[in-house]
Amino acid sequence: MNIWLNGALQDAAAIKGTVGVSPLDHGLTTGDGVFETIKIVDGQPFAVTRHLDRLVASATGLGLPAPDLALVRDAIATVVKADPDIAFGRLRITYTGGVSPLSSDRGTDGPTLIVAAQAIEKPAPSSAIVTVPWVRNERSAVAGLKTTSYAENVRALAYAKERGGSEAIFANTVGDLCEGTGSNIFCVFGGELVTPTLASGALSGVTRNLVLAWFGGVERDVPLAKLAEADEIFLTSTTRDVQAIHRADGRDLAVPGEVTTAVAKVFAERSADDLDP
Repeated sequence: MNIWLNGALQDAAAIKGTVGVSPLDHGLTTGDGVFETIKIVDGQPFAVTRHLDRLVASATGLGLPAPDLALVRDAIATVVKADPDIAFGRLRITYTGGVSPLSSDRGTDGPTLIVAAQAIEKPAPSSAIVTVPWVRNERSAVAGLKTTSYAENVRALAYAKERGGSEAIFANTVGDLCEGTGSNIFCVFGGELVTPTLASGALSGVTRNLVLAWFGGVERDVPLAKLAEADEIFLTSTTRDVQAIHRADGRDLAVPGEVTTAVAKVFAERSADDLDP
């Protein structure tokens, strides 16, 4: 794995065991940071502009200075060029508050920027989900921002895996369906494709938005209990694309469903035709 850290390309094996990021970095001490994950297919990153637009929105929403996108693009190109043979992979951009006091106050040294890429296995064509007893706070200061404060996602995903799922699903504080730990959720009710509104607290996912633009669908608040009535369920995310759900809280669903199949087909065709839609 090659890592671009504050201006220089480094080999992960060479820096293992050394201090690459300050132990006083606010991203480490408080989770004060934002990130993006970009899919790599045959050595090419997908939907870079959309991801960078969201990186800026998350950073400014968190009160960080807007990242230098020319610098970020250069870092992406450098990392991808260093390992051009990634057939399927994940590129991660991390942007934090930088070196700061051991408190919630930010320092004055400026942000830390890290870009790294690695090859990964393609996700399974279908998955199982488990709803969790914790909720997303749609009124939180970080609602809708892709922050590095991921502890609740780590806890929720472990809960789901302990119960045979590979993704955890949150409701929000008013009991409406929200999102997964790293995915958006779509349901089919009587042939109608529905996904939770962004007002639910769900992240404005890049893949989610492309599905709505390329295929269509309705954004609507969905009570969590309605999940048990869905004819089809699928998840969207950067590396999943469109992933069918074959089991939801112990209820089996036939996969791939008709609508899910159609959405996946459209997404595959359109994304193959345009690497930066």
